[in-house]
This record gives sequence, structure tokens and C-alpha cells, in this order.
Amino acid sequence: MDHGLCTKRTSMKKAALWTIVLFFVNNLANAQATKAPAYPLINHNTYFSIWSFGDTLNAAPTKHWTGKDQSLLGLIKVDGTTFRFMGKETPVYKTILPASDEEAYQCKYTETAPTGSWESIKYDDSNWNNGAAPFTDDSSQAKTLWRSKDIWMRRTFTLNDLNINKLVLKLHHDDNIEVYLNGDKVYDFVGWTNDFKLIPLRDKFKNRLKNGENVLAIHCANTAGGSWLDAGLLDEVKLPPGDVLLAKQKSVVVNATQTIYDFDCVNVNLEVTFTSPLLMNDLDIFSRPVSYISYKVRSTDGKNHNVKVLFSASTAIAVNSPAQQVTAQKYAAQTLSILKAGTVGQPVLQKKGDDLRIDWGYMYVAVPKSINELQYITGPGQSVSSFVSGKITSTNKPGQQLELNTVLNFAAVGATAKEKFVELGYDDLYSVQYFHQNLKPWWKLSGATIETVLNTAALQYTAIMQKCDAFNKSMYSAALQAGGKNYADLCALAYRQSISAHQLLKSPQGDILFLSKENFSNGSINTVDVTYPSAPLYLLYNPKLLEGMLNGIFYYCENSMWKNNFAAHDLGTYPIANGQTYGENMPVEESGNMIILTAAIAKAEGNANFAKKHWKTLTTWAAYLSNNGFDPGNQLCTDDFAGHLAHNSNLSVKAIVALGAYADLASKLGKRSVATQYHSLATGMAVKWQNLANAGDHYGLVFGSKNTWSQKYNLVWDKVLGLQLFPAAVYKKEVNYYLTKQNKFGLPLDSRKTYTKSDWILWTASLADNQKDFNALTDPVYKYATGTPTRVPLSDWHETTNGKMVGFQARSVVGGYFMKLLESNWVK
Repeated sequence: MDHGLCTKRTSMKKAALWTIVLFFVNNLANAQATKAPAYPLINHNTYFSIWSFGDTLNAAPTKHWTGKDQSLLGLIKVDGTTFRFMGKETPVYKTILPASDEEAYQCKYTETAPTGSWESIKYDDSNWNNGAAPFTDDSSQAKTLWRSKDIWMRRTFTLNDLNINKLVLKLHHDDNIEVYLNGDKVYDFVGWTNDFKLIPLRDKFKNRLKNGENVLAIHCANTAGGSWLDAGLLDEVKLPPGDVLLAKQKSVVVNATQTIYDFDCVNVNLEVTFTSPLLMNDLDIFSRPVSYISYKVRSTDGKNHNVKVLFSASTAIAVNSPAQQVTAQKYAAQTLSILKAGTVGQPVLQKKGDDLRIDWGYMYVAVPKSINELQYITGPGQSVSSFVSGKITSTNKPGQQLELNTVLNFAAVGATAKEKFVELGYDDLYSVQYFHQNLKPWWKLSGATIETVLNTAALQYTAIMQKCDAFNKSMYSAALQAGGKNYADLCALAYRQSISAHQLLKSPQGDILFLSKENFSNGSINTVDVTYPSAPLYLLYNPKLLEGMLNGIFYYCENSMWKNNFAAHDLGTYPIANGQTYGENMPVEESGNMIILTAAIAKAEGNANFAKKHWKTLTTWAAYLSNNGFDPGNQLCTDDFAGHLAHNSNLSVKAIVALGAYADLASKLGKRSVATQYHSLATGMAVKWQNLANAGDHYGLVFGSKNTWSQKYNLVWDKVLGLQLFPAAVYKKEVNYYLTKQNKFGLPLDSRKTYTKSDWILWTASLADNQKDFNALTDPVYKYATGTPTRVPLSDWHETTNGKMVGFQARSVVGGYFMKLLESNWVK
């Protein structure tokens, strides 16, 4: 045998095999997530955040993260045949009887049970009270205060036109409701709504309306909590027919900064890319409230085809309620053609709360003038018919639900792809009220106007797309190496969601502020125990943003506004940050969070300068934890939905780790005696903790309870910060036990319930000392994220038995998914 030839062949085989491996790894690194509970499209802040709530882009209208329609509509015309590839036409309504969000009205009401047929058209209500809607116990919003158990309302109205297509009841009620129209019961419901609900009524009720006088009669019973009653009637308008086919969606890919769709439009391929360039290493780009919608078209049959694309954006993007009047205009600025729209009223920073959308400032649709664009404004429901027919007229009249339309003419398209883009931007004028001073967003600090920002973004389009592509690949590749493909997909899903639940600003004191909103939680602004789980993402890519999440709390607690020796919970209710509004403190939770995150910033930045600025405050909190943290009293922690809990062993871990982190900071600042004192205190507590929490093969939910268990996710900071307060055997024992307690969609939060928090699972899994155990704990989270029946922006609180959302959605805390990547970077 020729041994030289054998060796050569073996080497060739190895080289070929290595080439195949490298090819596979490279392609895997370039792959991204292909399934999500909802798909991010336009993502900048909690008010400018638009999503597709299903797997197919053209199956339903696009929505704000709260679930209210904010329609982006996309049509493509190929050789005269029109296909819809994005969104779906939203119903158009004409008001028959306005509710109070559209027009103030008076009606008759009583809070005493009436006798007789109170709902009939002929009933004598002359002895009833006169009142204006809404009827509610909320004195800040009530036109008529209603604080009793029951209310009966009668509203008489006159109709002169019975030409109604489809009668719709517009109703906001809290709680149980029964509704009558001219004496006929048309609707009843046990429960409540948080906003107006539109209820189509059967045609038989429409047919009983009369020319002349009609009566809408309602009984509402307040069974618990708040009260509310407001109602009106609408006509769902019949839209003109449009000869439109559905484009066939072939694929969707989600990466850190982009969502990319691919469509077959019969002989033409269309690629649509939504890019929100949230690049944390460049705050000028990061803070711009401008996204790109890019279109790339090419022929697939070797022939040329004439192609036009319509992008239509509803002015619902700029209102809180569809009934609000908007004004729109078209103009040119620098190199751009621009459409602009906003509410007539412009109530800047006048609303605060959770389930709200912005109704001040202005939305913008911009395109380079060089691409021969056509821009025009239509009334509701007219964009499709105008594009299909080619009969285009533009309006400049104020109205409701106007449509901002842009037609991109690709002309003849062959095998070589052609690309064009549209910009969608928002100028909120003022973003947040910060201790009674209205603050402009970060991008305005240099005096830039929205037109300047839009123009700069257009000129930098190619360079920014290249930067986004490079970041997408590098982030995914790093996550892939740290935790595997399923983990990398989770990071891709989390990236834009976490960032866009914040707003970037500068305080009057000159400090960076990056303020979160507790989306569908309680609407708080800058909540510390929302910052805490979000932190890993920002520690990885820009710790200055994490400083911006802590600066407001430090400022508040270091002034006379805050009287306690522990950290505050929040700064108010978004977007009003004038001081804590949450009803109960979380002393151990928030003090521990603030100290741990300050120590994490020091590790990320390589110095303790940030801690030095706030040393006095950190010392006060450390003293509080040294006295109260080890065996916490009956108080709330970040998992407040689970209720109060005394002797909480995981909360105790947080206090111990925070004291160790404080010692580490003291050491970095040259305070050796303080460092020695607190390190000794923390290590002693850790030993004591192991005894008190010990439950045999695991550690209990509370001290002294061997039949309970909980995720000890706070331990991960002991590992990540390298504090070495707890032996690795503690991590190992807990991980081994968790592996026996999993359900189909993840590890429960603790032994009390089967629900979980997915951010905490990712932290808990990062305690594992091997990839197999990490994947065993995180793969069910991936299964949840890609298989949940709840189609909303990713919820961090879900049921492990069926994958359904329990509460919360679109929150920043999914930034905590990056904990494994942080651990891989910091623990060598």
C-alpha cells in the first residue's frame, strides 16, 4: 500500500469534512428566528411600536403593542394586477350617535332602580337626573360621578336618515351591562371593558330604528372596583370593491434590528424589510425615531414586468382613540417629499397610564424626491380603491382615520432586483415630564428638527443597513456560541422589544435617562424591578444606557422628595415621572437591585466611577440590607403578582449578593475596611442561608419549609460578578432539582403555581455548569415563544402547562434573555 497516498487521501477527507463543518456553522450563524408570537415592525419607544400579531403579514391589520389597530397597508401592482402583501383594510365607521370621546352629550340617568318598562321608547324619564358621560368613579375623568352599585341611563336621539349599512354598538362599561334600543334588548355581558368595544348588532335591530325619535337605554351594575359607562352608535361603512389578490408569503425572518418578509406575487418576487436601527454603540442613530420599510423586487420568469408598490399608513398611529380628529399635509424638505399628520387637539403629556397610545406630536412618511414618488392623503378606506383604479385625489381636510399614501414606481423590473425605501418617523415634541419639567427626546438635544433627522437617515440609508446587517450577524453568532440556536433565536426576538419599551432623554442635571414603561403591568415609569431583569442586554452593548435606567432613581432618592432609607420602586406613571405612584414599597427588592446593578456597571465599564457618585446613597441602602435583608419580613418582591411572602429565600439571596457587591465596589474604590466588613458579613450570611433554606435535595421557597421550592434566579449575580459568596455546589443542587420540576412550556416560578417568568428561567438556566442542562431548561421557553396560542408581543409571564399568556406583554424585561451571553462573556 502507498502510505503517502493514504495519508494524502485522509488529509483531503479531513479538509473536506472541515469545509462542510465551517459551511454549516457559518450558515447557522447567519440564520435568525423564523417564528414569534408577534413580529416587530416599527420599534422605537412605547408610543412608537407597531407589530404584526400573526405569522402572515397580510392576514390582519398591523397593531400597536397594546393591540389597537395602527394600520400599515402594503399593495403591489404587477402588470395591472394588484396584490396585498401587508396588513388588511380596517373597518371604516360613520358616527350615528357619538360617544363622549368624540362629542360631549347629555342624557337622563338614575341610580335608583326604576319601576315599569324603563327601557321602552315611551317611558317617562322626566324625574330622572340630567348628566353627561362618561359616568365613572374616577373624578379626574368623570363628567358625572358614579359611585353607587347600579346606574340606569336613557339617551334620546333623532334620526333623519335610515340608510345604514351595518349598525354597531360602541360601548365602554365597568361592570355588567344590558343594552336596549327602542325597547329591544340588543346586548348584554357579564364583565367589563378597559376601553370602547365595538359590537356589531343584528340587522333586525337596525331595521327597528325610526325616522325621528329613538332611545338607547342601558343598565350597568358595578360589582367591584371601578365603574364606567359611556356608549354610542356607529355605521360600518360599505367600502368600494377592490380587485385585490393576496400575495403568497414564502418566509419571515426576525433578527435583532430587522424583520424580513418574502412574497411571491406571480412572476415577481417581493422582499419587504422593516428596519429599526437600534444600534446601541451610536446613540445618534439609536435615538432617531425613524424606521425604514424597504422593498426589493425582481422578476422570476425571465421577463420584464411593470411594478408599483403602495405604502399606506393610517393616522391611527398618531391618536389614542379612533374618534380623535387629525390634520394632515404634504410638503417637501431638503431632499425629501413628506407626509405629516397629528391630532388637532395636541394634548401634550396630558394622559398617563398603561393602555394608552400617543395623541400628541406628529407622524411622518418620507421618501427621497429622486425616486419619482407619488404621495397623497385620502379619507378612511380610500387608499386601496385609489391605487387599484389609478384615480388619485388628495385631501387636506381634517378628519378621522386619514391615510398617508406613498406610491413607489419601479417601472420595468427584470431579473436584477430593484430596491426602494420609505421612512416612517415620529416627532413626539416632548417625551416625558421629569419632576415637573417636560423633556424633549435625546435626538433633539443638538437642536435637530424631524426634517433634518429624516433627511440624514435617508442619506445614510446604505451605510445604516450595512451596520444593522453586521450587528445582526455578530449578535446572533455570539448568542449561538453561548447557548445554541434556540437560545440565539430567543435573543433575536427579545432585542427590539426590550429597547422599544424605553425612551432616551437627558435630565435637566445633564444625566442620561433611559426610562422604561411597565407595559400591561401597571404603567409605571422607570420601575427598578423592571430595570433589574432588563439589565443584561444593556450591560453587553452599552452600560451607559443602564446608567440611564438608574440615574432617575438615584436623583429621586438623593433629594428631599424621598424620605426612606431604602430605594424607591418607580418614578411615577408613564409618561409623568414626578415621583413614585406605586402603592407599596419593596425595600429589600429595590435596594438590592440598585446595588447589584451599580456593581454590574462597574464591572462592565472597568471602573467604579458611577458608584463613587452615589456612594452615600449606596451605603444607606447597604446598611438597610445588613439589618433587614437576610430574613425579609412579609413584603413584596418583584414577583408581586404572587403576593406577599415572609422569609423569602430568593429575596434573601438578593440581599446577600447585594452586600457582597457593595463590598466589591468598596474594594474598587480603595475603601478596604468597608470592603472587608461587608464581604465578611455577606459570606457569613451565605453560610447561614444554606442551613436555613436547606430542604435536602434543594433549597426551599422560604426558610424552614422543606416541602416548597423556588427558582433562585438572584444567585446568578454571585456567579456573573465573580463574588464567590455561594459555593458552586449550591447552583448545582438547585439546577438538578429544577430539571425534575419542568412542564412542557418551562419551569414554574415556584411551588405555589404552575405559571412562570421566562426572563427568570433564562437567569436560572445560566447557573448550569454545562450546555446540556442549560438547553434542558431553556428549550421549553423557546417552545413557548414559538408555540404560544397568545399572539401578542412576547409576554414574560406565561403558564407552563399550556403556553398561554397569564399577563404582561411587550415588556423590556426580555432583555434578561441575554444573561447567558453576559455570563459567557464575564465568567471565564
